[in-house]
Amino acid sequence: MDFNLSTEQMEMRQLVRDFARDVISPRAAEIDETDEFPRDILQQMGKLGMLGLPIPEQYGGVGADFVAYMTAIEEISYASAALGVILAVHTSVGSFPILYFGTETQKQHYLPLLASGRMIGGFALTESGAGSDAVAIRTRATREGDFYILNGNKVFITNGGEAGVYCVFAVTNPERGARGITTFLVDADTEGFRVGKKEKKMGLHGSATCELHFDDARVPVQNRLGEEGQGFSIAMRLLDGGRIGIAAQGLGIAQAALDAAYAYTRVRKQFGQELNQFQGIQFMLADMATQVEAARWLVYHAAQMRQAGVDCTREASMAKLFATDTAMHVSTDAVQLFGGYGYTRDYPVERYMRDAKITQIYEGTNQIQRMVIARHLQS
Repeated sequence: MDFNLSTEQMEMRQLVRDFARDVISPRAAEIDETDEFPRDILQQMGKLGMLGLPIPEQYGGVGADFVAYMTAIEEISYASAALGVILAVHTSVGSFPILYFGTETQKQHYLPLLASGRMIGGFALTESGAGSDAVAIRTRATREGDFYILNGNKVFITNGGEAGVYCVFAVTNPERGARGITTFLVDADTEGFRVGKKEKKMGLHGSATCELHFDDARVPVQNRLGEEGQGFSIAMRLLDGGRIGIAAQGLGIAQAALDAAYAYTRVRKQFGQELNQFQGIQFMLADMATQVEAARWLVYHAAQMRQAGVDCTREASMAKLFATDTAMHVSTDAVQLFGGYGYTRDYPVERYMRDAKITQIYEGTNQIQRMVIARHLQS
């Protein structure tokens, strides 16, 4: 297997890396402290094409491939996991549904806005009683002439209150189960739609996570994405790419934690010598580095399969499972290596640990990933 990046992919990665290290990194602690949505940084990213990397040029995007897009998520997440998830949700489940399943009119209208950053995308599937069990959603959509009337609530919606358009999943035929779910493009200014409580999270500060409420929200028929009953299929077809994206986010967090820990152990002295001269510390760093490198191979193996159009459900779940578990393990070890300082906000490793935890939960918990992998072993 050849995981070497092409010249174009390396140039794209370097462009994003330079921006992330020069612009985002100096602001990361401030964003974490204030929990303010980083609109100004996103505007800069939009002007540089980073919010439309894998969107075709005909729709205002850069036209980069999926692997290049994954390098961008990794590099942005290295600097700020919050901006990494804003980018991932905006693209993987905010823009891709329109690109893959939208009408030409929908593509022409929304994709140039999303690719340029003039509009942020959101994805609204999860409900209080429907997390891992997506079929259990209760939000209803009833057709009345040229409109669908939506009623229900969504929770834990990334980019909530900041997105200009949301891919919303609602039941149009409750008797058909999964085949009775339909997807809609709901504009933020839709009558009957409102944003509810903003969650106060342990990590990912700066990334807005909100409830959404639909009270007789009137959505035009032309804003239906795909056909009636196609919604669950649309959601499932987005999962592989979305899970690889979160795996790349975990990889970025893990690499940042490893780099911070290694740099600290080179300058911190105890008992008359640098910490990294102690064999016990060397073993910890060696294990951390090995886990990060193994995660990188899984992530980019899955990304290349996804780019080639090969079924990669098992590989996407493996990448998501291992890379996000690695993010948690490596960031926790980084805090340990910093000692008491690692538990303070004077250093970034405690933020890495707080941010890493959610990667094991969203886009399908890691318990769900194990179930997916196990099913593929039996087939």
